[in-house]
Amino acid sequence: MKRIVFLDYVRAFACFLVMVVHASENFYGAEGSTDMAGPQSFLSDEADRLWVAVYDGFSRMAVPLFMIVSAFLLTPMKEGQTIWQFYRQRFTRVLPPFIIFMVLYSTLPMLWGQIDGATSLKDLSRIGLNFPTLAGHLWFMYPLISLYLFIPIVSPWLSKASAKEEGFFVVLFLISTCIPYLNRFFGEVWGQCFWNEYHALWYFSGYLGYLVLAHYIRVHLKWGTSKRLAVGIVSMLIGAVWTIYSFYIQAVPGITHSTPVIEIGWAFCTINCVLLTAGVFLIFTCIKSPETPRLIAEASKLSYGMYLMHIFWLGLWVTVFKHNLGLPTIAAIPYIAVSTYISSFVATKIISLIPGSKWVIG
Repeated sequence: MKRIVFLDYVRAFACFLVMVVHASENFYGAEGSTDMAGPQSFLSDEADRLWVAVYDGFSRMAVPLFMIVSAFLLTPMKEGQTIWQFYRQRFTRVLPPFIIFMVLYSTLPMLWGQIDGATSLKDLSRIGLNFPTLAGHLWFMYPLISLYLFIPIVSPWLSKASAKEEGFFVVLFLISTCIPYLNRFFGEVWGQCFWNEYHALWYFSGYLGYLVLAHYIRVHLKWGTSKRLAVGIVSMLIGAVWTIYSFYIQAVPGITHSTPVIEIGWAFCTINCVLLTAGVFLIFTCIKSPETPRLIAEASKLSYGMYLMHIFWLGLWVTVFKHNLGLPTIAAIPYIAVSTYISSFVATKIISLIPGSKWVIG
């Protein structure tokens, strides 16, 4: 299958942004060098407030970009492909590495004392239920698996839907992404109450919206390069400023905050994050190179393995740049992210040379 050049760039870029997010999380509310942000957040000073907001806020498009890439490539299913053939093809690629790394995150940290035997046994016993204690980043696999499960269901409709019909779905999805803000300012809306979380637009919300948006862009959006670039830049700027400012205005240093409260604009299915993601994706679609540069192609092909393992490397570089060298936040976050990216790339590349490596890194 011929590679789609701009998607290789998107994958490589999104993978790096994931590491920027997790590098940033070590500067607010994370206990220990490799933890994700916990339920409470605390920023030490104005520098942390500003640069966490900028780096982490801009990078919040990472997960939606991965969702859009998957949908762009896989939706609708190939003609003549059965639902079971689709599931076998997707899940034999993603599930074995996913399971292997859940085991690794449940056991390896005992070697350097980050977890004890009781925690390890608990994590191992819960592998069928959820991700391990030190592998919070693996939450992403569950909505991705859900999208894979749903693609065969939605494919028949997407195969015959008109641009107006898909556009109608996208509009309802965009409205649904405003609900977190409506809840913040107006409380429960559109049927929400303590016994019912399923609001009127529930079935048009979530990552399914990105799936339909990706198909709409691929099939129905007929804009030329200049218009895609112009709209993409404007959408990206609006989304980026909104996403960054939403955190900055709330994250007052020296005060303990509720993480879900200050991260309201960082939820992946909020209107500002959609604008940021869609804008950047449109910009990438303007890449017209006939071939992907070798390094970008390699990073794209190895991105799944890099994502799976990067938390193992992240803690090392947080120790080096934040704790040992004491770099200022403006420099520490990108140094941690770049070093983690390079380390993950090299390690994944070495593993890829081993026969049968696809079962470990995809």
